[in-house]
This record gives sequence, C-alpha cells and structure tokens, in this order.
Amino acid sequence: MSFGSLTAADRERMLEAIGVESVEELFRDIPADMRLDRPLDVPPALTEQELVSHLGELAARNVDVGRELSFLGAGMYDHYLPAVAELVAQRNELLTAYTPYQPEMSQGTLQAIFEYQTAICELTGLDVSNASGYDGTTVAADACLVARAATHRAKIVVGETVNPQVRAVVRTFAPGFGMEVVEVPHTDGVTSPDALRKAVEDAACVIFQQPNFFGCLEPAADLAEVANEAGAVSVAHVDLMTLGVLEAPGAYGCQIAIGEGQPAGNPLAFGGPHYGFLAAAHEHIRRLPGRIVGETVDSQGRRGYVLTLQTREQHIRREKATSNITTNQTLLALTGLIYLSWLGPQGLREVGQACLALSEHAKRRLDRPLAFPRPTAKEFAVRLRRPAEDVVRDARARGVHPGYPLGRDYAGMEDVLMVALTEKRSAADIDRLAGVLDEVGA
Repeated sequence: MSFGSLTAADRERMLEAIGVESVEELFRDIPADMRLDRPLDVPPALTEQELVSHLGELAARNVDVGRELSFLGAGMYDHYLPAVAELVAQRNELLTAYTPYQPEMSQGTLQAIFEYQTAICELTGLDVSNASGYDGTTVAADACLVARAATHRAKIVVGETVNPQVRAVVRTFAPGFGMEVVEVPHTDGVTSPDALRKAVEDAACVIFQQPNFFGCLEPAADLAEVANEAGAVSVAHVDLMTLGVLEAPGAYGCQIAIGEGQPAGNPLAFGGPHYGFLAAAHEHIRRLPGRIVGETVDSQGRRGYVLTLQTREQHIRREKATSNITTNQTLLALTGLIYLSWLGPQGLREVGQACLALSEHAKRRLDRPLAFPRPTAKEFAVRLRRPAEDVVRDARARGVHPGYPLGRDYAGMEDVLMVALTEKRSAADIDRLAGVLDEVGA
C-alpha cells in the first residue's frame, strides 16, 4: 500500500470525532516539561525522486561479501546459498505479512515444520526437535531451562570456548530464573575434561561448543561423559554445516543439541534475523520450548499434521510455560530446510570437506603461528605481529576483511586473528589474504 500523510483537514475531522479542539488538548494529561515544544529537527521533505536517490546513496555505504573479500566467521558464515531456497521460500503460500515469525496456519506450513524437525533430528542424532528458535543464543537459555526442569538443579556450567554472545545471553537470562553460571577456562584452546569435572558437581547442565569458538575440535565425547556421569544435562552447541564431517551430538552422548541455523540456508543479512535450532533426547520432549508438530491421520486415513505440543506462555498458563522467548522463525527455518534438502547428505559432506581442506591450506599459506596448534574445522586463530584490530582496519582499506580479532572477547589475545574459510573462498582468495597481511605488516 502506498503511504499518504494526513492532511490538516484529516486531523480536524479526527479531533472532532474524539471530542477535543486541538492536538495540545489531546495530550493535556502529559506534563508540559515532558512534551516537545518545538518542531522536529528534521530536513525538509523530499520529492519521491529525491528520496529514492538519497536512499540509494545510503545503501551504497553498506559493504557486503559480494563487494569485499571476507574471512569473517565467529558464528556467522558466508556459505553459498542456491537460488532455489529463496525462490521457494518466497512463494505466496509461505511468505505472508506475518513472517518471518510465521503462524501455523495451514497443512503446508505444518508439514514444512515437521520436515524441518526431521532434518534437525537426523543431523544431530537426537529424537525430537522443536519448530525452531529465535536464534543461536536464545536456544542456549532455553536449554538451561530444560535442564533445570529435568534435574531440579540451578547451576549452569559453560565452557569459556563457547561463543561469547551465547555466554552473555545465558549470564543475562540465568538470574531471573534463580540460576548460577559457572565458566570453565580453556586450556590451550579447548575445554579440559578434568577442569570440567571439578566444576560440574550439582550442575543442571554443561554447555560446550563443537567446533568451539576458536575453531578447535573439543574432546566432545569426554565432555559429554563428564556431564552425564554427574547427572547434568549435556548440551552441545554445534554448527549444522560441520555435521557432514563431524560426529553428531547424539552419537557421543549429548542429551541436547543447539545452535545457530544461519550457516545452513540463510544469508548473513547484516546479523539477522536468523533461526536457532534445539533438538533433544525423547525424555525431554515435554520440557522443550515452543512448538512441536506431529504427524497423524484423519478419520478417513489421510495423512495430516498437527501442533502436538505448544508450551509457550502465549498458549498456556505462564507458570507452566517452558519459555517466554520468541520460539519460532518458520520462514527462515523453512529456507534452511530447502537448502539442506537441496544439498543432501553427500553435498553436506562435500561442503564440510571443502571447508576443512581450505582451512588447512590457509594455515600453510598464511605462514603465521597458530594460537592453538590443534585440529580445527572451518576456522582457526593465528598470532600476528601487530594488534589484530589495527590489522583489520588496514586490511579493510584494501578491500579485504581478514577475520575476527579475538581480543574483543578474550584478554591477552589482542594479537590473535580468527580466520574463517567456507566453500565460497578459493585458493586465489587465500593468496590475496596472505598478500594483504604482508602489506600491512601483520
């Protein structure tokens, strides 16, 4: 719909209908010192042509991965997105004015959610998935609530190698629910099972990341075993795009798998919106946040889909709700499903293998000391001769974003740069990165 501003005559008719003589009288109950008593300080109105030109100039200030070579990762990754994913997701049956927070309004939408849940369960090796989460950080908070309900404990143990944004959300969320957060420091880039064992007593859950924030591969099976032996719920924060080459969380004993769905089918989109995923062992099904779609048959034996569980406070009494966080991103999760279906098991494996091969090639080509000389997947950290923030600034001036400065989140790592490789990068791109790092004295 086109937008047309109100005219003075429109305002007069509205005031008359309300029964007041002026806008000032309409707001008479607001104290005078809280009201703006001057015109808004905004530029004069533009014509439509001038406005379109101005918006184009503003948009041109944004830099995207199509115009600048990027090796950024840290939770958001530039994977190739096929045209079919966006094409199908934008069909009128799926795209409405209420997206991406989509209601379960038709059998088609319910079936799409059911198939999304199936894909997440197959990838994570777990029994049940909810209909999606808000993003990869809030699903961690939700997992903590699931664990608290399952164990009746209040301590959350989180590895320091978990994404700092995930840890920040958990720390913010926990006090409101009477929970304590304990962080386990890393040892040479990974979480030590022995250090975890000292912290896990009386814990509701243990959250670790595989691969972790530094790109290093954690001793995931050992960490899950330590958590499970202590009676805590083991929670793995994983990247779906690595599960073609890494073992599924359910296979090494985790009870819950969570993560950010953006790498699997969604664009970077300047940081969002995206979708989170949460899968769990069957014993936790009634504690999961949000909604779960199930398959059934009608009275005539025809296959149908229904909302089997709805556990948000919008649906049931607040005291019985499992989450008060927005727990559905159907359109974005559907796009992820389309992408994963397009990719298939072999394609997922090939993407994972390409990321591994490119990252190993980049380690050799950059020829800089590894911050953590351990096996990695998709990204790795190197030490530079200059502060990483300064290197990023100087490299950006040359059209290359070389990676993520770990000093932003970890003390003592001001000279450490984390470099991410996806299948979209090439050997020539890595050569360019190496050349730019040499040019800026990194």
